[in-house]
Amino acid sequence: MRWSMPAGGEIELLERFVTPEVSGALFTALRAEVGFEQRPIRIMGRTVMQPRLSAWVGDPGAAYTYSGVLNEPAPWSPALRELRAPVSAAAGESFNSVLCNLYRDGTDSMGFHADAERELGPQPVIASLSLGATRRFQVRHRRETADRLDLDLHDGSLLIMRGELQRHYRHAVPKQRAITAPRINLTFRRIM
Repeated sequence: MRWSMPAGGEIELLERFVTPEVSGALFTALRAEVGFEQRPIRIMGRTVMQPRLSAWVGDPGAAYTYSGVLNEPAPWSPALRELRAPVSAAAGESFNSVLCNLYRDGTDSMGFHADAERELGPQPVIASLSLGATRRFQVRHRRETADRLDLDLHDGSLLIMRGELQRHYRHAVPKQRAITAPRINLTFRRIM
């Protein structure tokens, strides 16, 4: 499925990018290989703990600053290295890094934000692979409240954001307290 957003930018959803069997094996491997941790971030001038666990992985030199924190990349794990080429091919972008997020349950979340950091360039392509529990993904125009999109991202789905999307829209993964299972989300990026 594909959506062209009214203010610019595109969202593409590939529902079965990986099969349930592959997803389960990847989930297990990533839990073992990736150094997920809860880190402090800066939001509106305050330092708070991230409401999820994360890890930054990438090529040497692919440092990334967001929420006031400089993230130096850890080396690619075997499972992430295996995913890099097919995700890059699907998105039409040569990714050199990935932000790994572990949502332990529905109380973990990601607030509204845009991936608009200078290191990503003016029209970044972001490819987001979901493994595990289904979670809601919300997209909102920065000013026009009626310009919005809500999607449920299922196990094995790949969401690709392109073009002017990060300039005009923000996105979030809200709390869903009824969800008790974990989810891993891998957001592949290219650091310029």
